[in-house]
Amino acid sequence: MAEFTVAVADPESGQTHQLDVDGQDANRFIGKDIGEDVDGGSVGLAGYTLEISGGSDDAGRPMRGDVRGSDLKSILTDGGVGFNPERDGERKRITVRGREVSDATAQINARISARGDESVEDLLGGDDE
Repeated sequence: MAEFTVAVADPESGQTHQLDVDGQDANRFIGKDIGEDVDGGSVGLAGYTLEISGGSDDAGRPMRGDVRGSDLKSILTDGGVGFNPERDGERKRITVRGREVSDATAQINARISARGDESVEDLLGGDDE
């Protein structure tokens, strides 16, 4: 059974809420790619729409939007998610996850793309950060 921590960013307030999701609600994320929309009801935000913006697996390896699938891939990169070069022309081979959410994903980053009728604080209780 899939189990995730979903970090939901609210662009209007600038706050991020971390929520644990499992069971049927977690299954709504399986098979979705970075950039796709998910119903916010799966994390307690009824009427909201969330856009998946990234994530990582249990070892902390980041998901990259330019790598297909959900498997581990070793890529040669000159920057971006997972590597910040310190000098011009520096490249490095790193291991990353693909853009698809799978059972190996431990954390999902998402942002609110469409708002509902109630405020985020009312729906989540206002005590999450």
